[in-house]
Amino acid sequence: MTERPSRRDLICRAAVELAAEGGNHAVTHQAIDARLGLARGSTSYYHRTRAALLSAVITHLTERSRAEFVDLLPSEPPRTARDAADVIARYLGGVVTDRRVDVLARYAFVSDAMADDDLRVGLASCLFSVDAARTLMEALSVVDVDVSARDLVSFCEGLVFDLVCGARSLRAADPRAEVDAAVHGWIARLLRPR
Repeated sequence: MTERPSRRDLICRAAVELAAEGGNHAVTHQAIDARLGLARGSTSYYHRTRAALLSAVITHLTERSRAEFVDLLPSEPPRTARDAADVIARYLGGVVTDRRVDVLARYAFVSDAMADDDLRVGLASCLFSVDAARTLMEALSVVDVDVSARDLVSFCEGLVFDLVCGARSLRAADPRAEVDAAVHGWIARLLRPR
């Protein structure tokens, strides 16, 4: 039997949907109450302030991303560039298609997060983890693990933006195929002997 989402999860999901549809200003306590058919003030009971609400939403996005990435990982860490690229491409393919709403919400919250260091740090790492990238780079025995990990995250950030909002979004008939080709090419170049 599937577990019912908690009220807190439902509130976070509604906030993500509202942000993706209407930007950060669409996310209010009242709008979430209305979306979920809750009594006025219900969202405020769980998250008193806008900052508390946004923090919960960013945590929700982070937990969802981590769980999805862990589900994609094979039992043993990838040891070849091709295996690593396969995992990364599957994750990014899901991000730009199945989780497109999460990506749009994340972009909508940028202006809120820039004024609050905790939100900024949370938002910066809610879809991609430098620590996970570092672990992957260590398993692949790259020369400079830290630089390569940060480069991988930057590459993923740019590719996702491009496929959701940028130039590739205007012509990508099959975003998953675009992700697969871009990731495999980039990973091969990253791991080429120096």
